Amino acid sequence: MTDVRVMRIIATLLLAFAVILTGCQTASEKEKVKKEALKKKADDVDFQAFVGRLRKAVAKRDLETLKSMMTDDFGYKLDPPLSGQGAFEYWDQQGIWPELDGILSEKFVKYKGYMVAPPQFADPSLNYDGYRAGLRRVNGSWKFAYFVNG
Repeated sequence: MTDVRVMRIIATLLLAFAVILTGCQTASEKEKVKKEALKKKADDVDFQAFVGRLRKAVAKRDLETLKSMMTDDFGYKLDPPLSGQGAFEYWDQQGIWPELDGILSEKFVKYKGYMVAPPQFADPSLNYDGYRAGLRRVNGSWKFAYFVNG
């Protein structure tokens, strides 16, 4: 073999070796990916547990539990805007509890910093203007932030 040919083979092998090495994750990178996956799974379990408790509290009309699960500025009417205390009375007067039960049984999706149901609300092309619920994290815990129509 000529020296040029040997050099080409060596260069090709070195290049292939470099590509293989750069494609491999280091142990710390693998650990980081693993931790992120575990955190995401824990967040999902935490969210599902919150939604389950919320659904049960609404079904039982357990006002004390619901209060503890709601934000201080809970929104319950868009026009005119109403928030804070008074949601339960409003729902009683307007007969909205069945709507709340129904919306909370829907799938929640991410939308503008909230988890919202129904998922149609998160799709701007649908122009959804019916009842919707929003949940958000407050100081690391899930809270029921709003249930509005319109």
